[in-house]
Amino acid sequence: MLFITKLPLLSHPTRRLIAWTLLLPLAVALSQFPARAAETSTIIPAPVVDMPEAPNGNLQTAVLAGGCFWGVQAVFQHVKGVESAVSGYSGGDKATAHYNDVSSGRTGHAESVKITFDPRIITYGQILRIYFSVTHDPTQLDRQGPDVGTQYRSAIFYGDDSQPAVARSYIAQLDQAHVFKQRIVTRVEPLQAFYPAESYHQDYLVHHPSNPYIVFNDLPKLENLKHLFPDLYRAEPKLVAAERSPS
Repeated sequence: MLFITKLPLLSHPTRRLIAWTLLLPLAVALSQFPARAAETSTIIPAPVVDMPEAPNGNLQTAVLAGGCFWGVQAVFQHVKGVESAVSGYSGGDKATAHYNDVSSGRTGHAESVKITFDPRIITYGQILRIYFSVTHDPTQLDRQGPDVGTQYRSAIFYGDDSQPAVARSYIAQLDQAHVFKQRIVTRVEPLQAFYPAESYHQDYLVHHPSNPYIVFNDLPKLENLKHLFPDLYRAEPKLVAAERSPS
C-alpha cells in the first residue's frame, strides 16, 4: 500500500524543494484518481448531548488534535460558523512549542487546531461530529494514517467545564452504537495552553494544493465534508492570512 507521509525534514526550504521535485510526478498522477485517496469518512449520528445555542453571540473555542494539522485546519476553515481555525500545538509540558521539537515526539505536544466558532450557527457538538466523521480516524492510537507518534494522537482539549461532558458523552454514544469497527481512543484533556504553529504551516492546503501529502490525505477530507455536511459546508475558507492582513 502506498503511503505518503509528512516529513519533519521538509520544513527546511532546500529539502522541501528537493522532495517536491522528486514527488511532483506522483502528485500529478494522484490528482487524476481521487477515488484512490487514503482518507475515508464515516457517517455518524448527531450527539445526543450537546451545548445549547448561545443567544448572546459570544464566540466559543474548541481545540482538537487529529493527526497532521494541515487537513484538520482545512476542514474547519470550510465550516459555516467557524470564524477562525489556527494550526498549533497543545498537550505538552513545555511552555513553548516549535515544529521540529514537536515532530520528534519528545515534547508531549500534539499537532492541534484552535477553532473559534459562533454557537448561534454551529454548536460544539456539531464541531465534534465533523471532527469524528471527517477529519480523522478516532480509533487509531498515537498515529493517523502514515504519521506515527503521540504528536499525531487523537485528543480533545477542553477549555471550560461544559465541553468535557459533551465530548465524553458523545464518545460513549458512538462506542455503544458500534459506529466504528474499533473503540474510539480519543483522549479528553484539559487545555493547558495552545501555541500557534509557524506561519508556513497556516493555510497550508490553500498554498500547496498539489503537494502529494495534501492530494492523497487532505483534499478528500474536503470532499467528504461537502458530501456529508452540505448545510454546513462553506466554499470560501476562513484563512489565517486574512485575519493577519491589515484592515
